[in-house]
Amino acid sequence: RSSGEKNMLELILSGIVVLITHALEAVTGFGCTVLALPFVTALLGMTRGILLLTILAWILALYIVIKNIKHIAWKELAVILLFVLMGLPFGIYLFNIIDAAVIKKILASFIIVSAAIQLIKLLVLKTDRTVLPRWAGYMLLFAGGIVHGMFSSGGPFVVLYASGAIKDKSQFRASLCVLWSTLNTIIIVTYILKGRFSMQSFIDLGAAIPFLIGGIIIGEALHHKVNARTFSIIVFSMLLATGIIMIL
Repeated sequence: RSSGEKNMLELILSGIVVLITHALEAVTGFGCTVLALPFVTALLGMTRGILLLTILAWILALYIVIKNIKHIAWKELAVILLFVLMGLPFGIYLFNIIDAAVIKKILASFIIVSAAIQLIKLLVLKTDRTVLPRWAGYMLLFAGGIVHGMFSSGGPFVVLYASGAIKDKSQFRASLCVLWSTLNTIIIVTYILKGRFSMQSFIDLGAAIPFLIGGIIIGEALHHKVNARTFSIIVFSMLLATGIIMIL
């Protein structure tokens, strides 16, 4: 098989992953990058995969924000941004001085346990999800900023806070997407300044865009059909999958 055919196959397989994971984010407002990362980077390599998924996540988040701007919970979003941005520089600093692999496994374990408890409450005990005390929620957001500074994947901590603070599913999705579009704008600007993008980056993006559009169409249709309880189950199932992928 020629290198051109191999590259095309890798792009198609990556596109299928993009379709599925970005459809899920179009439903919930989070998760596409961390869920797609292990598969896309295995196919395209770490640098190409991260560049592609960062741009796609940015486009998707921006689309959801623009289309659903009236649903943004500005007060809760301000709180989220405040504490996440406070934690961000600590994470960037810690990334350079500690064993990131060990910390990542500890954090992933916490996410798995938290998501599993919420799913047991929803599926087995048939009770509503737990709403955290405000101080505990603020600590989660600060931790999310630290984790994002270290691994660019602090989303699960933000989601644990937002799932209790923002009850409406459309507000939940739109508000989280403001955060992702803001953070990814910062990341993309740093990539541009460092000259990370190449012609291959634009080829990858061009191949992935049709799959992204398909994911948006599917996700939008599903988002409007699921009820609040089903939405909560999907959110915590994705969190559980995120923690498992992080720990592996």
